[in-house]
Amino acid sequence: MTEQTSWQDSPEARVDAPRADDLPLLQALASDLTDLDYTAEGVADLLGAPAYEALSRDQLVPARIALEPHAGRGLAVVVGLWLLAAPQTAVALEAAFPRLGVDGLLALGLVERTDDGAVQAAVDLRPYAWTGEDGAETLLWVASDLGAHQRPGVLRHDHVLGIGQASTTLVQVTMRRPVATALDLGTGCGIQTFHLLQHARHVVATDISPRALAFTRFNLLLNAGPLGIDPADPDDRVSLRCGSLLEPVAGERFDLVVSNPPFVITPRHDGESAGDQFTYRDGGLPGDAIVSTLFRELPGALTPGGTAQMLGNWEIAEGAAWDERVRSWLPDGAGAWVIQREQLSPELYAETWLQDASEGRDPELYSRSYRDYLNDFAARGVGAIGFGMVLLTGSGEDSDLERFEEITYPVEQPLGPHLQAALERRAWLEEHEVGDAALVVAEDVTEERHQRPGAEHPGVILLRQGAGLRRTNLLSSELAGFVSACDGDFTAAQLAAAVVSLTPSAEGAGPIDDASRIAALLEDVHNLVIDGFLVPVGLVSQP
Repeated sequence: MTEQTSWQDSPEARVDAPRADDLPLLQALASDLTDLDYTAEGVADLLGAPAYEALSRDQLVPARIALEPHAGRGLAVVVGLWLLAAPQTAVALEAAFPRLGVDGLLALGLVERTDDGAVQAAVDLRPYAWTGEDGAETLLWVASDLGAHQRPGVLRHDHVLGIGQASTTLVQVTMRRPVATALDLGTGCGIQTFHLLQHARHVVATDISPRALAFTRFNLLLNAGPLGIDPADPDDRVSLRCGSLLEPVAGERFDLVVSNPPFVITPRHDGESAGDQFTYRDGGLPGDAIVSTLFRELPGALTPGGTAQMLGNWEIAEGAAWDERVRSWLPDGAGAWVIQREQLSPELYAETWLQDASEGRDPELYSRSYRDYLNDFAARGVGAIGFGMVLLTGSGEDSDLERFEEITYPVEQPLGPHLQAALERRAWLEEHEVGDAALVVAEDVTEERHQRPGAEHPGVILLRQGAGLRRTNLLSSELAGFVSACDGDFTAAQLAAAVVSLTPSAEGAGPIDDASRIAALLEDVHNLVIDGFLVPVGLVSQP
C-alpha cells in the first residue's frame, strides 16, 4: 500500500517521533543550536580529539570524562543530553535554550521528563557536516532514535537508524552529477536526501516506516535553509511517500536512484508480522530477496541515461563463485557494475547483526536467534554472505556494462567522482576508436618494477593507481613501453606500431605478425583507459 505523506498533517504524534508541524519552534531550535556552536567542529573542540573519536565508535566514557571540566556550559549540557543520553536539569536546559526552553523541547518531542524531575533525551540529535565539491561546508542537525549504547535494552523494532557506516558509504560512492529527479528509496532519517538536494531539482524520499518518514520530515524542516527548502512549500523540492520498495513510485522514472535498503538477511518464521522485524535493516523477505528484487526492478525505474546506486548483501552458495547469483539477477538490456567489498561466513554474519540490535543482552534470545541464522543459511546451502556496492543502468538501453569484481582493500573516498569518470570513459570509448586517441598517463599512476639481482630486465612491471579504486595492473614489456610513451603527442595506433617494431616477440610465442601484435596491444590499452590508468587528452580533467 502506498501513502502520499503530506507536509501539512502531523503524523508524528501517532508514530512517536519528533514533531515538524510547528515552524516557529523549529526555527527557535535552529537558532539556539547555532548560538551554542552545536556543530561537529564545536563538539570536537569541546571534547578533544581522542574523546570525540571514541564517541564515533559509540564509546561514551571518554566523552563523559572530557565534559567534567565544562559542567554547566551550554554546549556541554547539549552534548550530555543528546550524545551521551545523560539526564539534565531543567534549569541548565533553560539556560542553554533561551528561545525554545524546556517546554519547546518537550513540545517537539525531543526530550521527556524523568520521574525525579530531570529532563532526558527522547531521541538522538547530533550535528552533521560535509564539504561539497565547491569547497562550501553544509552544517546540519540530524535526529534519529537513541542507539543501543545510549539506551539500555534491545532496540525497538521500528527503530530509526542514525547516520551509520553504511549510509555514509553510500553517500561517498554516489555520483553527484546534476539531475532533475532523484529517488531515495528507504530514506531512514533522510541522509541520502540531504545530499541529493545539493544536485537534484526534486527528490522523492520513500520508506516503509511511518516513523522514518516522520524523522526525515523533521530533519528536512529543521535544516530547511542549508538544504534549499522553502518551509512554506517543501513539496517543491521533496516528496515524502510511505510504501514498500518501488510501490510508492510505480510508473515513475528517475535520473538517479539511491538506496541503502533493509538488506540484512534475517531468518523468517511462521506467523511472523512486520512488528517482529527490525524495519531499518530487515525487509521482511527471505534470504537476499530484497536486494535481488531491487536489482531486477530498479533499471526499469530509470530515465534514459539514468543510474541507480545501492548497497546490499547477497548469498553465496557453497562452492560457487561469489558473483554467480548476482549475475543471474541482471535484466535484459540493463547494465551493472558490482563491487564486492566483504565476505563473511554464516557464523560471523549472525554475530554481526545480533550485536547490531543488542540482542546479546538477552542470552536466551541471542542463543535462539544465532541458531535460527545458521539453520536458515544451511537450508539454502549458503556458504558465505557478500556485501558490496551496486551501480545499475537502465533496461532497454542494451548496455555492455557488466562488471563484477571483488575489491576488499581500502579505496579512496569519496569514490563517486571516480565512478562517474569511469562511466564517462566507457561512453567515450563507445564513440571513439582507442587507436585514434592521443593518451596521457593519469596523474595518480605510478610504475613499479621488480627484478632479481643481476637480471638484465625486470621480471615484474606493475602499474598502480593512487586514487579511486587503487587498482594494480601487471604489464608486459610491450605495454610498459607503450605507457611510458603516452605524452599526448601521438595516437595510440602510432605508439603501438612503434612499440611493436622495437620489441621482439616473446620467446616461444611462435610467429605472430605485427598487425596481430598491434591489435592485442591496443586491446590492452583499451582496458587501461576503462580503468583510468590512461586518459584520452580530451578527458584529462577527470579524477
